[in-house]
Amino acid sequence: MPILTKRQLLAGAAGSALLPRVARADDLLPHEQALYDAAKKEGELTWYSGQLQAETGEAVGKAFTQRYPGIKVNVVRSTSQVAYQRLSQDMQAGVAQCDMFSSTDYGHYNFLKREGKLLPYRPKNVDGMIAAARDPDPDNMFQIFYIGLYMLAYNTRLVTEAEAPKSWKDLLDPRWKGKIAVGHPGYSGAIGVMGVVLSKLYGWDYFTALEKNKPQIGRSADDPVTLMNAGERSIGMGVSLAAPLLSMSRGNPLKIVYPTDGTLAVYSPSAIPKNAPHPNAARLFMEFASGPGYAEATGKFFIMPLRPEIPPPQGALPFEKVKLIQATPAEIEDGVPDIKEKWRDTFGV
Repeated sequence: MPILTKRQLLAGAAGSALLPRVARADDLLPHEQALYDAAKKEGELTWYSGQLQAETGEAVGKAFTQRYPGIKVNVVRSTSQVAYQRLSQDMQAGVAQCDMFSSTDYGHYNFLKREGKLLPYRPKNVDGMIAAARDPDPDNMFQIFYIGLYMLAYNTRLVTEAEAPKSWKDLLDPRWKGKIAVGHPGYSGAIGVMGVVLSKLYGWDYFTALEKNKPQIGRSADDPVTLMNAGERSIGMGVSLAAPLLSMSRGNPLKIVYPTDGTLAVYSPSAIPKNAPHPNAARLFMEFASGPGYAEATGKFFIMPLRPEIPPPQGALPFEKVKLIQATPAEIEDGVPDIKEKWRDTFGV
């Protein structure tokens, strides 16, 4: 996994003045046309996704079908750990259902690659992505179409801007006892990565101290947004950038905080299982996901684009203006299982 640098993020910015391309079926490039012809015979694909919320995933599926009529996307949305469990159960049972697997836990892909469970494919459209998202695996067993940013958020009716936490460490202040909501690493890959990164920065004592503030622990990283909207909790910890921004656009009293000690960047791969029942449709989906159509479709739901010609969503800073903290693939694969156990021991859930 490449580490984001300003130079990498700005690479390819010469194309940033280009207008977003409208998804159409009559302007296909030759490599797309060949895949489209083969994929039409398959007619559909099934996408196990733990990266995007259900509404966003369905919008991506519709945009894909708009560009490639005759191919339906069956979106199976869950948290990343649940998606991986479903895929693992399919594989153990010899069942071929999943054509595209997208998770926020990098360790899933390292394991699946070692086990020979993935189908290699490098989309040609990857060449037009920001440099940091290109070629994460030398054998092209997986690609990156989503780099999630995870941060803090708060309900502006319950917390003023002056008193709102500015850093991850600020969440340990006793004033936030009974007011924090967070996801669970046993369900959310991003929260698992958050556990790895924050324990690397501050030690597990950080979470021991956090437990004293009695956070409400859900499943998804974005569960806190629902709780903040309802006024049940005032602070969201480890929420994705997109969820509160989308909620704010619909009139909810939320505000995001890029933590001063670093916003969590989670590289989130996607891969085609080796036994995918619709491999050509899956390859075509990879081409779409690495092209501007995917960035346009997800941008409407405040997902950060990985194409230089697509601007960041309203209310978001560009990557190069954000202080980022992250973990390596090895740290994620080795650390997340341990984080799950420590989390259950510390928080009792």
